[in-house]
Amino acid sequence: MLPYPAIDPVIVRIGPLALRWYGLMYVIGFASSYLLVKKQILEEEGKAARRQLRHLEDLLLFLVIGVVLGGRLGYVLFYNLPYYLDHPSEILATWKGGMSFHGGVAGACLAGWFYTRRHGLDFWLWADRFIVTAPIGLGLGRIGNFINGELFGRPTDVPWAMVFPQGGPVPRHPSQIYEALLEGVVLFCILWPLRKRPWPTGRKLALFLILYACVRFFVEFFREPDPQLGFIALGWITMGQILSLALFMAGLALWVARRPKHP
Repeated sequence: MLPYPAIDPVIVRIGPLALRWYGLMYVIGFASSYLLVKKQILEEEGKAARRQLRHLEDLLLFLVIGVVLGGRLGYVLFYNLPYYLDHPSEILATWKGGMSFHGGVAGACLAGWFYTRRHGLDFWLWADRFIVTAPIGLGLGRIGNFINGELFGRPTDVPWAMVFPQGGPVPRHPSQIYEALLEGVVLFCILWPLRKRPWPTGRKLALFLILYACVRFFVEFFREPDPQLGFIALGWITMGQILSLALFMAGLALWVARRPKHP
């Protein structure tokens, strides 16, 4: 068994304000996406690419809002709706924890669609540019979960098990690290080299949805289900797996819909 590194979730506190590792991970993730999307645009040729570069910062702002609002509302709807119906004032209290990746994806897609439609841009092109950078933020976010000691794994006796402060005295899978490696490192190593692949636009987004759904469905077997939900069906299916299955079907449908058009 490995000792859990008790890292203070707060980096620095100034009066009532606190800079937390989890929030910093979000900032680094979005900053990385900005730089890598900018790199992709600069790799393109022509005036159209330079014109699109001017939209990058504004679009990123819309995506940040979409991720945060979508992630929070997704958590409220999918994971803890009865509680928030009784405590509606806490729905937007993101600082108290509770974000859904699946909701964040939906929120980002809606925000991106709204912005690109408003400015006459190609939604699928921009979606592909951003999605190949998304694993960086995902991996960093899971590291933030690990530092917070949340979203830990199920009880186990593997040599690398850890006792998490919020998980009782039982050794558990460090499932946050599994997710950081699979959702972050592995997906980035697959998607980033494909950024120049001349696929029909939208197919990189579709591939991300498919791959993420597979990875998340697998990792859920090691992750402790949310206590307010437990297992949803058959004594082993979790809410994360149900949402990942829906994401997989959406990615598969998009992959087919964005197939090459032949004359």
